[in-house]
Amino acid sequence: MDFDALLTREVALVPARAALLFVDVQNFCAHRQGGEFRDLDDATFEARYGAFFRHLHGEVLPNMQRLQQVCRRAGIEVLYTVIESLTKDGRDRSLDYRITGFHVPRGSWDGRVLEQIAPADDEIVLPKTSSNVFVSTSIDYVLRNMGKRQLVVSGLLTDQCVESAVRDACDLGYLVTLVTDACATYTAERHEHALREIKGYCRQVTTAALVAELAATSSRAT
Repeated sequence: MDFDALLTREVALVPARAALLFVDVQNFCAHRQGGEFRDLDDATFEARYGAFFRHLHGEVLPNMQRLQQVCRRAGIEVLYTVIESLTKDGRDRSLDYRITGFHVPRGSWDGRVLEQIAPADDEIVLPKTSSNVFVSTSIDYVLRNMGKRQLVVSGLLTDQCVESAVRDACDLGYLVTLVTDACATYTAERHEHALREIKGYCRQVTTAALVAELAATSSRAT
């Protein structure tokens, strides 16, 4: 396929040219004992994040697991990015992360991908120290080295780090597919607003639709 000649984003995945990226699905910001939440008492946690966590663990994470499984079977590269410093004291963090108070030391439990979608032995995990994975990691270089032109995005938070990844990937020449029910942010309203705002940068599909697409691709290949 000549990707540079395309006039639409509505293009099915070509497994050999595609990669799946999970954004910030890690202990720090997706586990009750993660650094963002561990100092909160139960009542405060429930009031601020209870609904988000129920949605994340009840619906979004199972969708992520399906995506991970189907992409692995299809031979699609699976990558992860996590908020994690390159140093133990966080001196390499972005100014924004310092102001926000985000500090995930190198090698810490907070920096690990959630156990439910733990990386396989040879899958790539890219630590980042800013909201945008394309700013503070070598992901563009890595994807180009592997010949990838299509990027499937899933993760947290829809209106922050996920949105940043989608916008920059598009501008850098990738065909982006955002899996709408395999992303989440703190409220449904914020999630839906983000989807509307980045609709012009990506193809948006559900987990079920992408699973069916890859199943059809596999059947044609055999």
